[in-house]
Amino acid sequence: MFPCLLGQSGYNKRLRAVYPLVCKTILAVAAQCPSWFDDLWITDATPVPCGMSKETVKRSDLAGYANYGYCASHSRWYWGLKLYLVCTGDGMPVMWCLADPKIGEREVLAALLDNNHHLIRSGQVLLADKGFSGEEFKTLTESKDLRLLRPDRKDETYRNGDLGGVRQWIESVNQTLKSQLGLERHAGRTPAGVFTRVAQRLLAMAAAIWHNWTTGVTSKRSLIAYDH
Repeated sequence: MFPCLLGQSGYNKRLRAVYPLVCKTILAVAAQCPSWFDDLWITDATPVPCGMSKETVKRSDLAGYANYGYCASHSRWYWGLKLYLVCTGDGMPVMWCLADPKIGEREVLAALLDNNHHLIRSGQVLLADKGFSGEEFKTLTESKDLRLLRPDRKDETYRNGDLGGVRQWIESVNQTLKSQLGLERHAGRTPAGVFTRVAQRLLAMAAAIWHNWTTGVTSKRSLIAYDH
């Protein structure tokens, strides 16, 4: 049935050529799940390291795209990109992008929301961290009929509290991408390669969540059945 099997290089070449289809498939799968209609979305950014040595930084095709950034959760610097993800409570990707880690988080998320404004429903709630504060960003979200919900800063009066328990949702989504789907081990060496490999992992997570909804698994983001 398969007289000619693709090698790794041929597979990667074909995959890079169809990355727009991968992105469309993520949305198509997401739209089939009940969580697509949830009123609450969560968002965060996580590092996507692309090199560890100075020689890699000098010679990589990612020069001009990747940059140095600081990972607060690991208290270390890295060279690479940053993944911005907006997803539902169960981790289903709604919109995402890769950006230079030196660009401000509010600026990147504002551009992401603007480019995907057709996905935003009236009255949608977006849960973010305290880094997305500021009147300018709040005005932007309100102009899109999007309610921004974030933890209070220390210098603010009480509004929402620290939202610690709810904020763990997005942290667990990022952990799934990193630990079980190998986000930080993507091995991409070009802009198209990194983008496609990140899209692969998001599609894999979306497909697993869709399958768990279909089969009635309680934990919708559980990948235990696929770890063997």
